[in-house]
Amino acid sequence: MSNSAEVAIVTGASQGLGRAIALELASGGRALVLSARRADVLAEVADEARAAGAPDVLVQATDLSQPEAPAQVVAQTMERFGRIDVLVNNAGTTKRGDFLDLTDEDFLSGFGLKFHAAVRFCRAAWPALAESGGSIVNISGIGAQTPAADFTIGGSVNSAMINFGKAISKRGLPQGIRVNTVCPGHILTDRLSKRVQALADREGITFDAAADRFRAESKIERYGTPEEIAQLVGFLCSDKAAYIQGTVIVADGGATPGI
Repeated sequence: MSNSAEVAIVTGASQGLGRAIALELASGGRALVLSARRADVLAEVADEARAAGAPDVLVQATDLSQPEAPAQVVAQTMERFGRIDVLVNNAGTTKRGDFLDLTDEDFLSGFGLKFHAAVRFCRAAWPALAESGGSIVNISGIGAQTPAADFTIGGSVNSAMINFGKAISKRGLPQGIRVNTVCPGHILTDRLSKRVQALADREGITFDAAADRFRAESKIERYGTPEEIAQLVGFLCSDKAAYIQGTVIVADGGATPGI
């Protein structure tokens, strides 16, 4: 691979938003480093990325909740490519449920995979990003702005992601590292489908009826697609967004009621 090609690390790249973001970045001719737990699924995404335009793809199947994992992925990236231009921190799911039923382990797990992994990736990749004048995009979520009784872990993690991103954007400014945060809303992914199916099972209605009810309760006209979020991330990683720094962009179809 030519050293002139930009290199992007995408975490949580095996499905949903991560997969769509990886393919969007590949379409711009970037080499990719794909990280998630499942090597078999990542291999499929890698094939898709090559077909979409990525000149080279490195698969890193690992548990990013382990403290040493992010630095190891960064080290492997530098050994293979010698540079990092884009870091997209997308990995991480958090458990929903009644606050009184959630344990310390549930909270620690939620922060460990999403928040702490992002912190560790940013720290490990920082020198390479400073060298390239690169870009970090952290994926948070609208639970950060609109707390929900059944989303105390995810909402807290997403709020922390926003604060962290804003803070390190100030650190990155003099070094030419851009840091921004995207907060997706209700996006058509497997995760959303599971929530809709749970509603259908609970109410004894069809999946389509549950999807319509959930959409109406969310006060949106339609669900978003992973590709729409990916296009936003692609823009933020491009030179067209060179003057955007430390911002939070909400992409939720108007679901968030506040400002």
